Amino acid sequence: MNSSPSRTRRTRGLPLKVLLATILLGTGLVAAARQSAPQPQREQLLNGLRVLMLSRPGDQSVLIKLRVHSGAAFDLANKEGLMATLADAMFDKQARDYVSDELGGRVEVTTGYDAINIALAGKASDFDRLLELARNAVMNTQLTPEAFERVRAARVKALREATPAPAETADRAVAARLFGTYPYGRLVAGSPDSVGRIERTDLLLMRERFLHPDNTTLVIVGGFDPKRVMRTLRESFGGWVKSDRAIPSTFRQPDPPDERTLVINQPGASTSEVRLAVRGLPRTDKDAAAAQALASVVRERWLAAMPELKDRAAFVRHDANRGGGLFRMGASLRSPAEAAKALESARAVLRDLQTNAPTAAETENARRAVAASLGQSAADAEGTANSWLDEQTYNSLAATAPEMARAAASLTPADVQRVAARLFTHAPVASVAVGDAAQLRTEIARVGAVEVFGEAAARPEPKPAPQTPPNKPQQPALQLKRP
Repeated sequence: MNSSPSRTRRTRGLPLKVLLATILLGTGLVAAARQSAPQPQREQLLNGLRVLMLSRPGDQSVLIKLRVHSGAAFDLANKEGLMATLADAMFDKQARDYVSDELGGRVEVTTGYDAINIALAGKASDFDRLLELARNAVMNTQLTPEAFERVRAARVKALREATPAPAETADRAVAARLFGTYPYGRLVAGSPDSVGRIERTDLLLMRERFLHPDNTTLVIVGGFDPKRVMRTLRESFGGWVKSDRAIPSTFRQPDPPDERTLVINQPGASTSEVRLAVRGLPRTDKDAAAAQALASVVRERWLAAMPELKDRAAFVRHDANRGGGLFRMGASLRSPAEAAKALESARAVLRDLQTNAPTAAETENARRAVAASLGQSAADAEGTANSWLDEQTYNSLAATAPEMARAAASLTPADVQRVAARLFTHAPVASVAVGDAAQLRTEIARVGAVEVFGEAAARPEPKPAPQTPPNKPQQPALQLKRP
C-alpha cells in the first residue's frame, strides 16, 4: 500500500525534471549560437549614417543592404502605397537590368510598415558599381515629372492586373476590420485608386522627410577591405545631408472593431476562408517572443478542438511591428458550415487560454517551433544582416531574431498563459469569412452576429406619422402679418 504513493510521486516528478532539463538544454544551445554568431564592425559617418561591416577574406561575393527606418506606416491618408511607390522610383528598369544581366547580380527593394529595404548582391569585384547604385537609389532618387508618371502608372497597372486570391482578400479584410484607418489596417502596396491619388509633390515630401543618412543603416557582408570601403563610403555618402528633425512614429489609436463577423461574397467559391484577429504586441515588447510561442499553442489547441483543420491550411501567427502587432488565426474550409464551426472553436480556444495555462508538452512544442522559425530566418548572410538591421530599426537588441529565440527558450507555461490573458482578456475580436455570402450568413448567424460586406444596414420600420393636432391660434408674438 505504501509503494503506490511513492510510484505516483516519481511519475509526477519525471515531467518536471524533463522540462527543466529541456529548458537548460535549449538555453545552452541558444547561448552557444549567440556566442558563435558573427559580430559586425560598427562605424558611423559624420552625417549619422550607420555602417555595419563583416569582411570575409577570400569570399568572392558581396551583399549590400540599405534600410531606411521608415515605411508604409507613414503613408498619407487615402494614399496607401505612397512609400512603396517611392521605393519603386529608386531603381528604374535600366538599372535593374544592368545588375542582373551585366553584373550577374540581383537587386531587391521591399517596403514594409516599418522600413524600406534595399538589397544588392553580386561579385566582390563589382563592389564599387553596386555601392554606386545603392548610393544613387537613396541620394539621387529620380522624381522628375516623367519619372513620377512612369512609376505611378506601372504600380497602378500591376495592382489592377493582380487579382487577389480569397486567402489574400481575407487577410486584408481582417486587418482593416481590426485596425480601421490605423496604419496596420492599410495596404502597404496600396490599391489602384489610392496610388492613382498620389501626386509628385507627395513623393517629394516623403523623400524630404525620410531619405536621410541619420534615418538609414548600411550593411556590407562579403569579400572586401574594410579600410578601403570606409574611405569609399566617406567619399560617396559623406555629402548626404542630415535631417534637421525627426518624424515621430505616433498615430491615433484605432477604435474598437465591429465584432460582427464580416462576410465577403466570393461568387463561385468552392471553399470558405475564415480569419479571426486581435491586436498583438509591438516588436520591442518584452513579451513579443512569448506571443510567437502562444501562436503555436493556439494552433495546436485549435487543431485538437477541430481535427478537420489539419488539412485545411490552418495557421496562427503573431506579426509584430514598431507600433503594435496582429495576432491572427486563419483556415481554408470546405463548406460554410465548417467555417462557422472553425470561428466558434477559435473563440473557445482563446477564452480557455485566458485562465488555463498550456501544458508542459505544449510549451515545449511551442519553444521548438519558435526556435526553428527564428533560426531559419537568421541562418545565412542575409538573415544575419537583417538581424543587425532590426536592432537599428527598433533600437533594441531584444527585437532581433537571435535574442527572441533566446527569450523563447526560457518560457514556462505560466509565461505563455500570462501573455494569453494579456492579449485575449476583454480584447475586441475581428472576424472575417470569404466565400458564398448567402450560405455563410446562414451558417455563421447560428453562432453569432453577421454583417455582409456591401449590404446597407437594415433600416428600422418607419413609425406611423403622428396625427396633426387641430390648429390653435398662434401667440401674438409669433403671428405673421402680410403687408
